[in-house]
Amino acid sequence: MARRRVGVLVSGRGSNLAALIAAAREPAYPAEIALVVSNVPGAGGLALARDAGIPQIAVDHRTFAGRPEFEAELDRVLRTADIELVCLAGFMRLLTPTFVDAWRDRMLNIHPSLLPAFPGLDTHARALKEGVRIAGCTVHFVRAKMDVGPIVGQAAVPVLAGDDAAALAARVLKAEHRLYPAALRLVADGRARIVGERVVFDGIDGDPAALLVNPVL
Repeated sequence: MARRRVGVLVSGRGSNLAALIAAAREPAYPAEIALVVSNVPGAGGLALARDAGIPQIAVDHRTFAGRPEFEAELDRVLRTADIELVCLAGFMRLLTPTFVDAWRDRMLNIHPSLLPAFPGLDTHARALKEGVRIAGCTVHFVRAKMDVGPIVGQAAVPVLAGDDAAALAARVLKAEHRLYPAALRLVADGRARIVGERVVFDGIDGDPAALLVNPVL
């Protein structure tokens, strides 16, 4: 099977991008990181891509008249590079339904909570305020509504006594770095499919509770 060409959209330092790049170095990995795009010139994720020999480009949203014009250029850049799948990795721009529909079922996002709990920002502080005992992260297909869409995988981490938002965020981020490459693998090799707005899996066995990751990856 040919490796799927993936475009990664970033706005910041790109820690999840780094995890995806590392996973894609494996010859058997079913996806290649073919392009990195940032809406922030000088973003750390662009430097990561450059150091890894991956084409990168900045599409500065501030230079466009509005969101439709920005997204039209973003779409053009992705299609010119023959991108098949898009991964949002700390991309801090809300996307319009037009763009989301254009990449429907081909665009993934990672969010630092166990969705549908705590969508949006300040997830860790909100989780601590509510007194949850388990936190985590979610990889899902993107839909027009923020942090909504068919869930590919989730990873859970414990909330420890004495945690503040920064400590919990660091623990969740380690889980993100494991989950995102694994979820992309399932999508790229066709084992994760959407049926009726839910993701079903082919060829995955085992007990999801064993590692508190669902599916077992």
